[in-house]
Amino acid sequence: MPYRPGALLLALSALAALAVSSGPAAADADPEPRHRPHFRHTAAEISRFLADFYGEHGPTNTDRRLRISQQLKDKQSSMPGADVLLCAQNTPQSGFQDAFQGAPRTISVGPATIAQSARVGWATVTTSWESGATDTFTAYVRLDSRPIQLDDVICAG
Repeated sequence: MPYRPGALLLALSALAALAVSSGPAAADADPEPRHRPHFRHTAAEISRFLADFYGEHGPTNTDRRLRISQQLKDKQSSMPGADVLLCAQNTPQSGFQDAFQGAPRTISVGPATIAQSARVGWATVTTSWESGATDTFTAYVRLDSRPIQLDDVICAG
């Protein structure tokens, strides 16, 4: 069969046209696109999310299953003697919520900061425990997460 650059060019241009025409439709078909360049959570949204997530005494078991990133789930499973979401280092008894000598007495979430270029937002979370101990850590949220999720927690000490 003789080499026909015209036929190859025609086939390639048809494929390119098909990809271009199906591109936007495929993106619109995704009900929660993850990488829209114009979509970013605001500092106010991150503050509301973190305040709701942590509540007054810590995240619920449902929040721990559904509202954290896979990275945090992996981090928690690799550290069974700690509660990575609250930076608590106690001996577990049973389950998440009751595992660490009870829930924090109080939790407060500071104002959120965002770094658009890093695609991340964060806030300082302060926990007070019955023992009188107080701890702070930083909670991170990816700006383009859909739905919004806690992406990482870095303990202060």
